[in-house]
Amino acid sequence: MKGSVILMNAYFAGRELIDEEIPTLPDEHIATRPAIHMDNGQPRCRRCNNTTNFSSHHCARCSQLCLYCRHCIQMGKISSCTILYRWIGPPPKHPENAGTMHWTGTLSDGQRIASSNVERAIVHLNEHLVWAVAGAGKTEVLFHGISSALAAGKRVCIAAPRADVVRELAPRLAGVFPDTPPAALYGGSPNLHTYSPLVITTTHQLYRFYHAFNVMIVDEVDAFPYTFNSSLQFAVQKARKPDSALIYLTATPNTDWQAEVKSGKREATIIPARYHRHPLPMPKTKWCGNWKKSLLPSAVHSWVKTKLDAGSRLLLFYPHIDTMEKALPLFKEIDPRIESVHAADPLRKEKVEAMRRREIPALLSTTILERGVTFPGIDVAVIGAEDAVFTESALVQIAGRAGRSAGWPTGDIVFFHYGKTNAMMKAIRQIKEMNRLGIERGLIDG
Repeated sequence: MKGSVILMNAYFAGRELIDEEIPTLPDEHIATRPAIHMDNGQPRCRRCNNTTNFSSHHCARCSQLCLYCRHCIQMGKISSCTILYRWIGPPPKHPENAGTMHWTGTLSDGQRIASSNVERAIVHLNEHLVWAVAGAGKTEVLFHGISSALAAGKRVCIAAPRADVVRELAPRLAGVFPDTPPAALYGGSPNLHTYSPLVITTTHQLYRFYHAFNVMIVDEVDAFPYTFNSSLQFAVQKARKPDSALIYLTATPNTDWQAEVKSGKREATIIPARYHRHPLPMPKTKWCGNWKKSLLPSAVHSWVKTKLDAGSRLLLFYPHIDTMEKALPLFKEIDPRIESVHAADPLRKEKVEAMRRREIPALLSTTILERGVTFPGIDVAVIGAEDAVFTESALVQIAGRAGRSAGWPTGDIVFFHYGKTNAMMKAIRQIKEMNRLGIERGLIDG
């Protein structure tokens, strides 16, 4: 039985699962509760907190007409007769030397302040926001706080909205904490059932956890779908322990959070400058006429050709897939190597890697590449910048693709539009304000 307990706690610890997800249900150390319960006469899913999106079917399990949750069905069906199981036995032991850092990098002045504040928030189980401009190096800001938490026997989770970010972060953290290899969790992940004191996961996978983490770090807290999905926000709260630290990371907090930071109502550290001490490149606005009709307006055509002739590489954003795909043949007349990419593109990863290898001179993209990617030495354009999909947050993130590396700290950014919007102007003002703060705090040279 002892060996069985050790095996089950390594698999099960911190998780709350349905029986289909448990290979063998142990005889002890298990707590249960109904997956759907009635709350003031309304059904509520305890896994995702859904109260409105239900349907019913004749259930093979209970041979009755059974209610089921449609909202989180991609994680496995939750019905009225489903039971949630969680492990309440002894937790797994941490590896020896857990939290020992193998990192020889140095922090900038802005990063050092944020790192200290994050570590303090983790020790005192507080909530803290790190508002760091794109390219400031926010991941490195976490290292010391994670190290102290793991060394103290705490369990740490870094949650991000997209699987791409998880796949990028996991090897970086594995290199920094080789004695505590992180479990990387996302749909199709090979180690979905691996235990580690350090977990890097999509926010969707948090549906399967219950009071598991002493430290919850939410990366890109402003990004879709997390920011628009209250059930994912519920999942974050359910997955953390009642007494735990909560760290938020973003380059673009929403308007309410910005106001709370400025008024002192929200504890935050602002990193207004990149580690290489150069200012953020400022976007320009340029009228291009009705781009929906022409697809590749003359102003855009001229800018692209001039840039490519000068040897520049370009990242070009369109608001919608259909318009972008119709425009692609026109771009290929300028250079046949130009490609496009979007979320459903089966060759998305290959094209992004080809862009990194400098095999593609210009890449057209939807907002899927607005964050989480770095291509050194690129110029950036938005075609149709007035479209509603280009929010202030999206435009700040897109502008943040340029000038990220010390070798190429500058870059052109153009918002091509058919009429200026408040989002465009607010994005430009936010970037300008960060540069002002960076200079004021001595974090930008010159």
